[in-house]
Amino acid sequence: MSRRFPRNALTRAFTVLVMAAIGSVAAIAVGASPAYADGCYTWGRSLSSGMSGEDVRQLQIRVAGWPGYNNTIGIDGVFGAETRDAVIRFQQAYGLGADGIAGPQTFSKIYSLQDDDCTPIHFSYAELNKCNTTWAGGAVSAATAKSNALRAMWRLEALRHALGDQALRVTSGFRSTACNNAAGGVSGSRHLYGDGVDLGSGPHSLCTIGKQARYHGFTGILGPGYPDHSDHIHTDARSGTLWSASQCF
Repeated sequence: MSRRFPRNALTRAFTVLVMAAIGSVAAIAVGASPAYADGCYTWGRSLSSGMSGEDVRQLQIRVAGWPGYNNTIGIDGVFGAETRDAVIRFQQAYGLGADGIAGPQTFSKIYSLQDDDCTPIHFSYAELNKCNTTWAGGAVSAATAKSNALRAMWRLEALRHALGDQALRVTSGFRSTACNNAAGGVSGSRHLYGDGVDLGSGPHSLCTIGKQARYHGFTGILGPGYPDHSDHIHTDARSGTLWSASQCF
């Protein structure tokens, strides 16, 4: 014969089970050290000065737009002083604890800023390549051109955030030699390498964009006052520095 429990006893038992389940989930959440996984890349450990590996290199790509005025960070997989400083600036920019250690909070913020193809949420490969779908025909291999474009997008994401999270209008990105010739580009254009990006005016003036870009890892900045750049700001990651926009700075 089945035994029937009083309604209040059943209610109490159910409540205990639910509270136990909630407590277990909370304990897991509190004790978990890695941040939630992302569809693009998942970090499995906290990163700090002196560490190295592919996870460091992936982090460097995401924070390369935060090196400070007239500076860059190497994408070399080694967590040095420049990487630490960039992590601190990233953390400060997004209201995180700024300790220079990339841990769960930092990774969670990065996850929220990127799509499953590793591009930042406000930019896309299609936006940076209106020439062809293969990334071929430039001055470097298709894989290198696409990789350079990805790094450029993360610098642009940092620039966008620093300008109040208002849109940046990309007018030109990667070009094959044929596309560059058709656009009237110079023979050594950084567009051929995938890291050259032209930005048109929008919520911000060209000079506002150009001035702010000096803080976000762009070694090439050309704008109003430079020949044939009156209607856009050109940014790139060339070796050495060339900033020329005499009407702006």
